[in-house]
Amino acid sequence: MSLITETARGLYCAAADCYIDPWAPVPRALITHAHGDHLTWGCERYLVARDGEGVSRERLGTWAAGLESIAYGATRDINGVTVSLHPAGHILGSAQIRLEHQGEVWVASGDYKTDPDPTCAAWEPVRCHTFITESTFGLPIYRWPSQQRVFADINAWWAQNAGDGHVSLLYGYALGKAQRMLAGLDPTIGPILTHGAVERMTQVYRDSGIAMPSTTYALTATKSAATSRAIVVAPPSADGSTWARRFGSTRAAFASGWMRVRGARRRRGVDMGFTLSDHVDWPQLLSAVEATGAERVWVTHGFTGPVVKWLTDHGLDAQAIATRYEGEHDDAAIEPLVVQPAPAVTP
Repeated sequence: MSLITETARGLYCAAADCYIDPWAPVPRALITHAHGDHLTWGCERYLVARDGEGVSRERLGTWAAGLESIAYGATRDINGVTVSLHPAGHILGSAQIRLEHQGEVWVASGDYKTDPDPTCAAWEPVRCHTFITESTFGLPIYRWPSQQRVFADINAWWAQNAGDGHVSLLYGYALGKAQRMLAGLDPTIGPILTHGAVERMTQVYRDSGIAMPSTTYALTATKSAATSRAIVVAPPSADGSTWARRFGSTRAAFASGWMRVRGARRRRGVDMGFTLSDHVDWPQLLSAVEATGAERVWVTHGFTGPVVKWLTDHGLDAQAIATRYEGEHDDAAIEPLVVQPAPAVTP
């Protein structure tokens, strides 16, 4: 019998009577990270990595009363199942969830990346018998350029816009992507302004000890020659809005793994696209699976078919499983400050 099974409310470990990233309220939830497609409101108890406690509390609001956190690598016994959380490298506090029971070890990756990122703990391989991996960018076409090159391109684009008198609008998720972008910006080019959703999460990062450049909430910035040299970091939902039009002459860019594909920038309707993802690309995904030593691999949310075929062709027991996780969905990290109570669900 599998240690983890698929259910209507998400991945379930019967031995521990808990769910991993459930998509409906449950009595006990083990959470990989605080993005909205993984952190569901209304659960009675949550377990998260200590690094992610601040962002999880911010996202849960009144539902955070049942939240617990443990350090990376620390263990918790739940009904005889040994549970531990390990860095996933996706955003601040993101974790792989390791479950061990009667000699069997399963690891659920959640969303993860192996690229360097100064705003969160680096991904670590965790040995296991069964590995549950995301596959958001599970096609050979997805291969990320170096982070150094991407930020050099972003800063050069910003400097060019500033020299031409245009405000730069740089779009990325308010939680995780925005802070990674902020950490790579060159503040000598001009002021760094932020959308309210970005500023709110950036403050949580600062409170968690993550170094961030000085920023100004965009709606309090005074229009001036200096402001015309500004870059504004905002969520994708702000693109084309009345909020964005207040900055006058602008140039817009979107940072995402989807920018790797020709035509994606045109479909987004922005001037520039930068390939910057918080998920593994094709070679990183395959290397990560190998590093776990897993004999069996479950592949979820993304291009599951090509990944399963490649793994099967190379001798692994692989299968696709269905989840409701959305991966790099444009507004996956945007929720309102005030959350209405979720409907009760019978355990």
